[in-house]
Amino acid sequence: MKKNNIKKNDMVLVLSGESKGSKGKVIKVYPNTTRVIVEGVNLVSRHTKPNANAQEGGIIKKEAPIHMSNVMLIDPKSGEPTRIYVQKNKEGRKIRISKKTGEEIK
Repeated sequence: MKKNNIKKNDMVLVLSGESKGSKGKVIKVYPNTTRVIVEGVNLVSRHTKPNANAQEGGIIKKEAPIHMSNVMLIDPKSGEPTRIYVQKNKEGRKIRISKKTGEEIK
């Protein structure tokens, strides 16, 4: 299983595909399939019937998962895309560190 460097609520930049160059917040992470759902990216049309949850049927746009290798984390401090590495701190907890700025990503 591949290590997941991207977590929920991270800001990411889409590197390839139809939505290339767009930025968004990660809504959900699927670690087993190494896919993520990014807010406002990879929108697909879903045809739905009226039911108890959605009173009106019709065509609904929703986000579809994209592969984790097609997104890059945006450093919260500098606002630029960056690679990250994982390091243990003094308490033995794993923390993510930006390769561009060298600071911790929370």
